[in-house]
Amino acid sequence: MSAISRYPVPRLEDLPQDMRERIVAVQEKAGFVPNVFLTLAHRPDEFRAFFALHDALMEKDSGLTKAEREMIVVATSGANQCQYCVVAHGAILRIRAKNPLIADQVAVNYRKADITPRQRAMLDFAMKIALEPWTTGDADFEVLHGHGFSDEDIWDIGAVAGFFALSNRMANLISMRPNDEFYTMGRERR
Repeated sequence: MSAISRYPVPRLEDLPQDMRERIVAVQEKAGFVPNVFLTLAHRPDEFRAFFALHDALMEKDSGLTKAEREMIVVATSGANQCQYCVVAHGAILRIRAKNPLIADQVAVNYRKADITPRQRAMLDFAMKIALEPWTTGDADFEVLHGHGFSDEDIWDIGAVAGFFALSNRMANLISMRPNDEFYTMGRERR
């Protein structure tokens, strides 16, 4: 089995109590510890900041569904060639959307995915923020407003795309390996 990071991965028992409790809670809920928790624990202050922002963006009530936020992660992570985020958040997207096909479609080419025109507009904007943020302008807001997104929703789209641009770069930097468990989550069994 390959290492999960090119940097040292601390042992759970060596971590500060707050981080240990967070990781154990995730393990109890998921049945395993996602490697992102272990690899980012290499730097405790950054671990705490990363997951605080993650939770603020991904777990709050919003005009975007949790599945739509995961779509943003999967589409932009595919464009950024982040294997960890495509695989891990693809699993979460399949579960939240209750659709075993959607994550693969969105990761490969969201423009051909079975999504709504509103979701396509959302992903068009998210991709712009992830890859060419300097091209963003009033016309982008007009398109999104035309699909019923509020200014706060647009902030959320941009914030999720921007946060995961950071996440994608860090995952690639440290060569973070996805857990094997993610590959089969939310897929139909035959």
